[in-house]
Amino acid sequence: MKQAPIRLVQFTDLHLYGDPAGQLRGVATLPALESALAAARTRLATCDAVLLTGDLVQDDPGGYAHVRRLFADSPAPVYCLPGNHDQVEAMQVALNATPFQICGSAVFGRWLLVMMDSYCHGTASGRITAAELARLEAALAAHPDHHALVCLHHHPVPSGSRWLDNVGLSNPDALFATLDRHPQVRGLVWGHVHQLHDTLRNGVRLLGTPATSAQFKPASDDFQIDDLPPGYRWLELHADGRIETAACWLDPPPTPSA
Repeated sequence: MKQAPIRLVQFTDLHLYGDPAGQLRGVATLPALESALAAARTRLATCDAVLLTGDLVQDDPGGYAHVRRLFADSPAPVYCLPGNHDQVEAMQVALNATPFQICGSAVFGRWLLVMMDSYCHGTASGRITAAELARLEAALAAHPDHHALVCLHHHPVPSGSRWLDNVGLSNPDALFATLDRHPQVRGLVWGHVHQLHDTLRNGVRLLGTPATSAQFKPASDDFQIDDLPPGYRWLELHADGRIETAACWLDPPPTPSA
């Protein structure tokens, strides 16, 4: 009997404030997230897990109350990762009950999900500590017969924007060395970049996801905001190891000028 795919919905870079009217780069982040949730309603009703891959708040612990309110009734577990704008201690206090889980791992059918902490205090860049790498190694070694999807906040490969790549993952080689020892890894998904990324490395799908807030303009040497609307990603993880996925925009992206 054919197994149904594992269905995930990813929201990233929410950048919420305690003030419901708070804005990031001209985007009112709470209404944008609420619109993304409304657009994803059908998928959320049937998904196996929700991924919140960092920067849940914009340096404002009051924003976690909105996360708790909006996701508390989720029938699926909500896996949360800290980003560079998160307040880690406040995040742990606010999201310390079902359906929320911060980092950790989980098994769904033939798939293993591993949520990595790349938060590095005092900098916008990320780093995966030796302890986190050991946790990843142990999780993968314990499930050699499961396909694996690894999730983190900071991008481990160049985005093509000089300014953004200065604040990516500072030790990607250590991460990839671990992943390369485990051929069951099928995908790596992240936030932070506020734009799309979809490439392959050694057969592993590498996926960056647009924010539910403002987007960053691709291929820019200096910081620039794009005119694309808020977005999110859905993923379907198949029993044979295939990953089907796409980003969804709240409005059709504007047509590029000639």
